[in-house]
Amino acid sequence: MNYSIGDFSAITGISIYTLRYYEKESLIVPARKENGRRSYAESDIAWIQFIKRLKDTGMPIREIQKYAKLRSQGVTTMADRMEILASHRAVLKEEIEKLEEHLSNLDDKIIYYRTEIRKQNITYDTLKKYRV
Repeated sequence: MNYSIGDFSAITGISIYTLRYYEKESLIVPARKENGRRSYAESDIAWIQFIKRLKDTGMPIREIQKYAKLRSQGVTTMADRMEILASHRAVLKEEIEKLEEHLSNLDDKIIYYRTEIRKQNITYDTLKKYRV
């Protein structure tokens, strides 16, 4: 089945403006009908969903562009595409470790405050009274 840009936008949840931007940046290359109108296929839906997932992970557009270019070259670039994903995975793992450390630090501070509040027999109502 083929979709117009409006239908494709509705299906994918990506604005027409963004789809045109993705096309300009060579992230997606829709087919064209004889009248020049864009025509999106089922395979474009899966591809755009993958692009969205990459963006959600924080992958920069430049890296997604590199991946898209390799993808368009076919199966001979699978190792290169895998390397892009593996490198990005390593970046995500580092970010997750940093976030886990931040979370642990916040948890420690929350435990400290709970302990101090209990020691001093301060009620939460009393604390609320002094908040600005």
